[in-house]
Amino acid sequence: MKKTMMAIILLMLLLTACGQTTPDNGEQKVGLLVPDTVSDQVWGTKGYKGLLRIQTEYGLDVYYKEGIHTDSSIRKSVQEFHKDGVTLIFGHGSEYAQTFNSISSEYPDMHFVCFNSEVQGDNVTSLNFEANAMGFFGGMVAGHMTETNSIGIIAAFEWQPEVDGFFEGVLHENPEARVLIDYTQDWDDPDKALSILDNLLEQEVDVVYPAGDGFNVPVINMLKEKGLYAVGFVSDQSDLGENTVLTSTVQHVPALYELVANRYFSGDLDSGNLYFDFKDDVISLGKFSPLVSQEYQESIHEHIEEYKTTGLLPNEK
Repeated sequence: MKKTMMAIILLMLLLTACGQTTPDNGEQKVGLLVPDTVSDQVWGTKGYKGLLRIQTEYGLDVYYKEGIHTDSSIRKSVQEFHKDGVTLIFGHGSEYAQTFNSISSEYPDMHFVCFNSEVQGDNVTSLNFEANAMGFFGGMVAGHMTETNSIGIIAAFEWQPEVDGFFEGVLHENPEARVLIDYTQDWDDPDKALSILDNLLEQEVDVVYPAGDGFNVPVINMLKEKGLYAVGFVSDQSDLGENTVLTSTVQHVPALYELVANRYFSGDLDSGNLYFDFKDDVISLGKFSPLVSQEYQESIHEHIEEYKTTGLLPNEK
């Protein structure tokens, strides 16, 4: 009996030392809703990769549904996930917040997670990227590398904080530059984005920030054909052309999924609106183009490290 008790105590100490809380696989399941598809190679794929990281880390059953973006489809999917035993559900975007707020009290044994929103309820959490700083450092690179002093931003919506940050970063680095901004009013409208790009190019823009995950790839490909520059968005897009993509403003969504799951399974996931930034290692700049000097790359990294420590951007010192 004593040997058995000692073995149990030793096992508990080992689990504690690991610092990793493992959920009961028979009770915990995770679900994902995406508005479009998990195979888009940008935002949707990032959510799916996050789900797979949770599955691998914890050995859980996971579920996902694509093309879920209306109130009725969200409600139906949540109901089906609940029947499947899902206890943690990610709505991969801001479009889920309103419905999650409305129905969360009906599912007290589920925790609802969405992105970049305002939420209420004891079991609803919104994950918000502090994208202003991300945009700022990307803008500094654009301001440094432009040859025409004309830089363009093609964004989806006016409220995107990375757009303001990019604008401010350009002007901090290069007060002589002008920044032209236009909006598609849709995350996924490549035709509108390419039409805006044509207009920007007529105004001698030579660096563009396509801040929309549904149209950034075709925009970058067009810039590549014309020998111009881009700053990638959401993913490290250096693979689209190292002489085109100067750097990228990267949101490490899969890492954030794993971080949130860890907090949830540990009983430490707060409800409400949570904010994440460079200091949380879920935002970074991507690989630099070889066209950007090593000296300037090091300077940007120093600014980022100082921002992590002080919380102040270069224009706020």
